[in-house]
Amino acid sequence: MPWIRQIPIEEATGLLKQEFDKAVERAGRVWKIVHIMSLNPRVLRDSIAFYGAVMFKRSPLTRVQRELLGTVVSAEVDCHY
Repeated sequence: MPWIRQIPIEEATGLLKQEFDKAVERAGRVWKIVHIMSLNPRVLRDSIAFYGAVMFKRSPLTRVQRELLGTVVSAEVDCHY
């Protein structure tokens, strides 16, 4: 059980419901990394937009390099994301 309070997916309304719906469209579910931000839907929205810009917009790094960086950092900090 998480120690950070989260709004249950079925209780989401407004912007949070919209963001959860988009998450399901993108990934088939609401992943924990998204759900943990449920108390602040604007931060959730902006975080997803930032991630999209970093991973998919123009960059001097290739898409593979960006994924590799994310994988290495996650492994280094023992993150199972």
